[in-house]
Amino acid sequence: MTSATQPEPLWAPGPDRIAAARITAFQAWAATRFGAPADGGYPALHRWSVDELDIFWQAVAEWFDVRFTTPYESVLADRSMPGAQWFTGATLNYAEHALRAAEDPARADDPALLYVDETHEPVPVTWAELRRRVGSLAAELRALGVRPGDRVSGYLPNIPEAAVALLATAAVGGVWTSCAPDFGARSVLDRFQQVEPVVLFTVDGYRYGGKEHDRREAVAELRAELPSLRAVVHIPLLGTPAPEGALEWSALTAADTEPVFEAVPFDHPLWVLYSSGTTGLPKAIVQSQGGILLEHLKQLGLHCDLGPEDRFFWYTSTGWMMWNFLVSGLLTGTTVVLYDGSPGYPDTGAQWRIAERTRATLYGTSAAYVMACRKAEVHPSRDFDLSAVKCVATTGSPLPPDGFRWLHDEVAEDLWIASVSGGTDVCSCFAGAVPTLPVHIGELQAACLGTDLQSWDPSGKAAVGEVGELVVTNPMPSMPIHFWNDPDGSRYRDSYFEMFPGVWRHGDWITITDHGSVIIHGRSDSTLNRQGVRMGSADIYEAVERLPEIKESLVIGLEEPNGGYWMPLFVHLAPGAALDDDLRARIKATIREELSPRHVPDEIIEVPAIPHTLTGKRIEVPVKRLLQGTPLAKAVNPGSVDNIDLLGFYEDLARTRSRD
Repeated sequence: MTSATQPEPLWAPGPDRIAAARITAFQAWAATRFGAPADGGYPALHRWSVDELDIFWQAVAEWFDVRFTTPYESVLADRSMPGAQWFTGATLNYAEHALRAAEDPARADDPALLYVDETHEPVPVTWAELRRRVGSLAAELRALGVRPGDRVSGYLPNIPEAAVALLATAAVGGVWTSCAPDFGARSVLDRFQQVEPVVLFTVDGYRYGGKEHDRREAVAELRAELPSLRAVVHIPLLGTPAPEGALEWSALTAADTEPVFEAVPFDHPLWVLYSSGTTGLPKAIVQSQGGILLEHLKQLGLHCDLGPEDRFFWYTSTGWMMWNFLVSGLLTGTTVVLYDGSPGYPDTGAQWRIAERTRATLYGTSAAYVMACRKAEVHPSRDFDLSAVKCVATTGSPLPPDGFRWLHDEVAEDLWIASVSGGTDVCSCFAGAVPTLPVHIGELQAACLGTDLQSWDPSGKAAVGEVGELVVTNPMPSMPIHFWNDPDGSRYRDSYFEMFPGVWRHGDWITITDHGSVIIHGRSDSTLNRQGVRMGSADIYEAVERLPEIKESLVIGLEEPNGGYWMPLFVHLAPGAALDDDLRARIKATIREELSPRHVPDEIIEVPAIPHTLTGKRIEVPVKRLLQGTPLAKAVNPGSVDNIDLLGFYEDLARTRSRD
């Protein structure tokens, strides 16, 4: 395709920016050292990175000076999916790399973390202080009997203590797992009970939207329902004394102790993340120390262009993979901004104020927040000094075209806008930020290095310029090593490899354009993705259908063209019940308290009955397609439905909404 027919970009990096980008230096070095293409820019580098996968990842390890305590024998001994074997024989430690900047005396007093609460006043934690706290806590964890492979859990907001606990856990070879304190106890137990943690870090409550939220009852329930716990550590965020039998955070982090880093195998578990399917408990996804280390060095150091002079702010909570990704900013020597509070308190412009006050160079948020700012007529460049911001990144859902235009017009014309997309499942991005490529409205810049991203039709044929399933045809180091409590690997295989054996199918609809960019069209399955936090519909059904008035329910999450996300709950009522204001309020309260405030439905709609497959499964994906305007004949196979007439309701609803 000639440049004359390329669509006009919204933004393109200038020659100086391209020359200064770390990915440019990496390409020149890899060309000399490993035979990467010196010319052809990013497209040529990407092609090489997937064609020569093992050489590419060896180059990443060398470029970032990864410290292998024991050297590796082979970069990629087995590339089958699932089950790829990376850097066999190697040992290392993730936390050692995250604290490496503290070894430089010139950086010891620089901020490693900037903590911001709803007062919006940044509080620094220096590299030296972060290293000291991690060293002290790691020693105390060992004294408590925590050994490599033991699980350590956090019921914590986005505060420095959470980052310290994660790093101390990794330092001893433990396996970290966390949930945000706005999750109800039942939702947390559905996750933590699977992995049986031996230590639980908790707060007494949290602040959100100008209010204090006491979580002591939820903590007591977690303690009672987690018999594996040997210790509970109390962090008095609201100032309350430690409950009986709990340890004080301050006592565990007071010593001046040099951290000791356990050398663990490359594929040793680092953390467990949770991603819900449509049935059963949330999937407990296990990722490795080495796999995450290399993937995040590549993603943050090359794609996000982060280094020691940068400040990295992403609005997130500890219940979302973006928090783990944010903490990994430390790997590149970057100052990481931790914000704990409402995204829109005391006003919609709150996140821009934090970006201003922390001098963030890369600011990440949700597409929904960008669109909310546009709707509220926020003017970031007029009201805040955002001169430090080089890049605004968005994820959680596709950034609509109007969002691109608004950021360009209201933040800066010379703004790198990085819409990125990946998943909890790999704790990284499949496509998104490339500092040396132009930005086109409504498009992610390109597939990421080392990611063999393709769009496949149902027969497994790759297509350009057409909507297809997002697939990855070669392994990535951060793909799960396994799911917890999935001894034969069947749940793992069913989640990603059932449709195309040996090929990762993610569950997103995408288009790869003829100029190499990527367009995300939303989920191709029925997982609910609200503000980037994914939850299975089964969680909703379990909670709602405990109410005696609800016979059965169906929940759908719908990405809308304007960037919104509409989540209706359809309810089939028990005989004699009425969907009045009281029942609506109780349904919402049940979901809010037992699961998550993010997953309260936008509308609750009564239906005559819920449609099923012939085997009795609720029909979710076909209903989602109907609500998106797909004709009935194309949305579902009529022979697979127990009552095809029930689907007419959703087709009519879609027509009504399109007229509105």
